[in-house]
Amino acid sequence: GWCDTELSTNEQTRKEKTEAVESLHSEIDELEASIAKLNKEISELSNQINELDEAVAKATSIRNAEKEKNTETIKDAKEAQVAVEQALQVLKDFYAKAGEATALVQQPEIFDKPYQGMQGESGGVVGMLEVIQSDFARLEADTTASEESSAEEYKTFSSDSKTDIAVKNADIKGKSDKVSRQDEALSQTREELSSTEKELDAAMDYYEKLKPSCVSSGTNYDDRVKQREDEVQSLKEALKILNGDDIPMPIESGRADYATGASHQGE
Repeated sequence: GWCDTELSTNEQTRKEKTEAVESLHSEIDELEASIAKLNKEISELSNQINELDEAVAKATSIRNAEKEKNTETIKDAKEAQVAVEQALQVLKDFYAKAGEATALVQQPEIFDKPYQGMQGESGGVVGMLEVIQSDFARLEADTTASEESSAEEYKTFSSDSKTDIAVKNADIKGKSDKVSRQDEALSQTREELSSTEKELDAAMDYYEKLKPSCVSSGTNYDDRVKQREDEVQSLKEALKILNGDDIPMPIESGRADYATGASHQGE
């Protein structure tokens, strides 16, 4: 009847909408968890990029200061070598001339040999200046090598950091794009959930309206279906009887009794 049809349809609707609501809630939970995870990863990547930027800035500051100091040291060492070289040349010229000098015009008889200047002292002074000159040359060479090594090390660090930052920025962009897509999907899923919940509420309200007319207080819908099936089966059996099918046949027994009775009457 009408009640059975409406109750059956309403039950199917309520079941489908309930399952849909549960599925949509699960989908929303997954999207929210994924978005939260992505945002956390983006935040961590951003922090790592900031740390790299700070490290590069600090290394650049140290490198610039080191380069300035090395440049000044190399410049001073070169200038010192020139100054020492000039001093050596002056001394060498002086002592060379002194060596060529003859004895004093009025040389005392106590000198056995001609006076030729301060030859002993000249060797000591010149030797000391040559050592100083060598030290400045070594300082220039060591500082130049150190500068080249530090410059190469900084170049490598700066290049590696730049590459790492570029990779992390690309990763952030990819994750950000994914967050945008999932945010849109989340918004649509929430709208779908709201619509589905309204449909479920409407089905539940309609079920409440059907109860007074179609659902007795003593039986539920399943009981009514079973009763209806039993009624249909009874009607089928009655129809068979009316059509002469499957009718019990106690006739032979009746005929036997009738024949026996007739025989007794004859006697």
